[in-house]
Amino acid sequence: MAYASLLSLNQTLEQIPCPDDQTEQQIMRNLYENVSFFLSFLDVSSPKNSDKLRGLEGRIRDAAYEAEDIIESHMSNQILSESGSHQDRTESHISNQIISDWDQKFERLQKIIQELDSISDEVVKMWERNEIHVVQPSNSLPTASSKYPSTNNIVVGYKKYLKDIEKLLITPHSELDVVSIVGMGGIGKTTVAEVIYYNEYFADQFDVRAWVTVSQEYQEQEVLRGLLKSLRGLNHESDEESIEKLAENVSKSLKDKRYLIVIDDVWEIETWNQVKSFIPDNLNGSRIILTTRQPQVARHASRFCRPYRLRPISREESWKLLIMMVFGEERCPPQLVKIGITISGKCKGLPLVLVLIGGLLYKAERTPDYWKYVARNIGSAITDRGYNILDLIDFIYNQLPHHLRACFLYMGVLPEDYEIRRSKLNELWVANRFIKPDRSKSLEEVAEECLKDLVDRNLIVARQVSYSLEVDTCSIHDALRDFCLMKSKEEKFNSHVEYLPGVHDNLRQVSILTDLKNQIPTFALAHNRDLRVRSVTFFFRNSPSDIHFITNFRLLRVLDALTVRFEEFPVEIVELVNLRYIALTYWMKHRFPASIAKLCNLETLIINPGKFRSIFNTSFLPPEIWKMSRLRHLLFLRSYLPYPTDALKGGTFVPLENLQTLSNVINFRWTKEVLEMMPNLKKLVISYEHDGRTEWSSYCFDNFVHLLQLEVLKCIFFAKCYIKYQDPLPVNFAFPQKLKMLTLSGCRISWKHMTVVGSLSNLEVLKLKFHAFEGSVWELNDGEFRRLKVLLIHMTDLEHWNVDKTHLPSLQRLSLRYCYNLVEIPPRIGKIQTLEIELCECSTSLVTSAHVLMEKHWRYGHYGFQVRLPLWLSHYTFSSML
Repeated sequence: MAYASLLSLNQTLEQIPCPDDQTEQQIMRNLYENVSFFLSFLDVSSPKNSDKLRGLEGRIRDAAYEAEDIIESHMSNQILSESGSHQDRTESHISNQIISDWDQKFERLQKIIQELDSISDEVVKMWERNEIHVVQPSNSLPTASSKYPSTNNIVVGYKKYLKDIEKLLITPHSELDVVSIVGMGGIGKTTVAEVIYYNEYFADQFDVRAWVTVSQEYQEQEVLRGLLKSLRGLNHESDEESIEKLAENVSKSLKDKRYLIVIDDVWEIETWNQVKSFIPDNLNGSRIILTTRQPQVARHASRFCRPYRLRPISREESWKLLIMMVFGEERCPPQLVKIGITISGKCKGLPLVLVLIGGLLYKAERTPDYWKYVARNIGSAITDRGYNILDLIDFIYNQLPHHLRACFLYMGVLPEDYEIRRSKLNELWVANRFIKPDRSKSLEEVAEECLKDLVDRNLIVARQVSYSLEVDTCSIHDALRDFCLMKSKEEKFNSHVEYLPGVHDNLRQVSILTDLKNQIPTFALAHNRDLRVRSVTFFFRNSPSDIHFITNFRLLRVLDALTVRFEEFPVEIVELVNLRYIALTYWMKHRFPASIAKLCNLETLIINPGKFRSIFNTSFLPPEIWKMSRLRHLLFLRSYLPYPTDALKGGTFVPLENLQTLSNVINFRWTKEVLEMMPNLKKLVISYEHDGRTEWSSYCFDNFVHLLQLEVLKCIFFAKCYIKYQDPLPVNFAFPQKLKMLTLSGCRISWKHMTVVGSLSNLEVLKLKFHAFEGSVWELNDGEFRRLKVLLIHMTDLEHWNVDKTHLPSLQRLSLRYCYNLVEIPPRIGKIQTLEIELCECSTSLVTSAHVLMEKHWRYGHYGFQVRLPLWLSHYTFSSML
């Protein structure tokens, strides 16, 4: 963590103004030079130096942490004094106290610089004695930007298990049966279950499918919510329901249906019995797949068949899997084959080990010397007497470039088996200052590269991947999470807190996984002083009254409290002026106090409405929001953003030059003045409520074309309840050329004006909802939609869609929903051999035309062409085709 602490300190030093005092200037200059030296050194330091430098890195980390604590504490005191937060003391008294405090800390800062100078001398001497090595540039690294390993590759050696399990799932007996998959951690249980679960064949055999992960940290309510989410999709209404109500809803969702449910990672028989009690036996051939490490759990759960015990794969299969992970479809160079077979043999047939080593070799030097180095080191972790997975992961961790280590360890903050959105993870990395600035890229773009790198190394698992091959959600394997927790404690970096008084001065990240209700008084008495915690994340549904302890963390940067339900803005947090990231959940009263402007460092503000996701959950931002120049991301369900000049009435405001995401603002005017305030906006979600009186032109939609950095735009137009149809939008609607994703809803524009969208040269995803365009015929023009990959048309009066063979050459997915009048799929679209078509509530002739096209493709072996239908319709259609 030396690198992360230096990186954070470096960004802090770049933000502070130059001191007037010459001595202070020299001290800051010396500190900055030391930080720059160590960052440059660690950037080129070879992973082979890890053992030699471990002690020095610990000293660097501690020194950097302390220096940053001193500087940020002083800056926070200054900000609070200038904002008048100390109302009980006179201005002169506050000023004298701050000066006296800084004098004491300045002396300590000088000693820290002496410590860094000493470490720097030691590093130079080691370098001169050739005791440490630097990374040499290599042309043998893979050129691909990213890879997402197929689960079909990872199940090498388990094809027999798959066939047997699949047969059991469709056996004729009607009683509910459980197929248990048992084996040690990392053997591939979850992967085998995934391959079966996502097999499209079973979409036709079962009415519904669901997946829930139980894990060792079993929580009954979370398992029930997980089942409901999988069965129904996102279900925010379940957040506050009791266990009894949740269980009732699960039972109702499964009643009279033939279901396939995967219950992953069960540890105890008692846990299984509880989960099983929620699931009805409909006596219709429903099936459950259970995965567990415990043989006794597997035997107890399975009534009609023996558990399937996964065993290590063979040496030949191990070698096949390893080269798949490293080379994909390419051949292994001859000079690496012998040592590669040795490496795969040392992995003892354990898929997780092979996948991790494969990720390491994929990103590393493809030379015999380095591969021999890997073989020697994994041999010490995996012997004939067994293996220590944490030792192996420690070796892989030490091979990571320094700039990735904090990003990886931060995954330990998450609960077991937790999926996190890519965008949120990137924002958290940026807020915690794990990301090294690059003048040619935004911090979020660099964070995206770090995520792709960790996915390539198989250290982070891409759970959901978009059509543009971007990670949508990701998670981490249990064994890797265990390592992150162990290493984080060693590095004084992160801890899951179950007992608040255990929080100590050196801890930087805190993850709350439990109810803190009975611990607050003890904690308040034990900690009546400042703590150095930088990030607090709540994963347990604590009460707002139980989290006031966070005000002890005066240097806090990240407060992620989405699981805490507030009824009003917790105004006390505006004293935490170091905050960069805030995520809160409101039930109602979404009014922000003007004092939020005290949070001068705030970069991300996320407000979730929680249970009540309705028109009444609207956020009202204060005019002072226009003073917060460091804002990067503003995310709401509905929000009124005051117009800058109207709001401040001639007061001072600054361009929000850093703002990249704005979601979701209501009825906002996009004048030239506003565009100049948000020059770097990349993602925009806006809504307009038509009242029948306001002219659409007053909102200046034609100015969208001047948002030159915009890549994602979602525009929603709707009428008030007493207006049946609002007026169509003006034809001069215009969009910027950088746009990659566009969603339009309720615009009611004529199809003949679609050319304004079709001419967007970078557009990849287009979603047209609720009569976004109207008319009976859509005629495409030459040269339009050259890069479009995904097209959704939802609720339209369209009847005929004329497409030539030159149109939509890149289309991968076509989704048509509630298209009752559309007669057929354009035959020319059917020329795309890998097109996936999704149909929902469409005309019979449209469904028939889609299946005629699929039948033609399948006749020629083009099985990539797929048509997906609602389950009630798909049984009939497919059976008539076969």
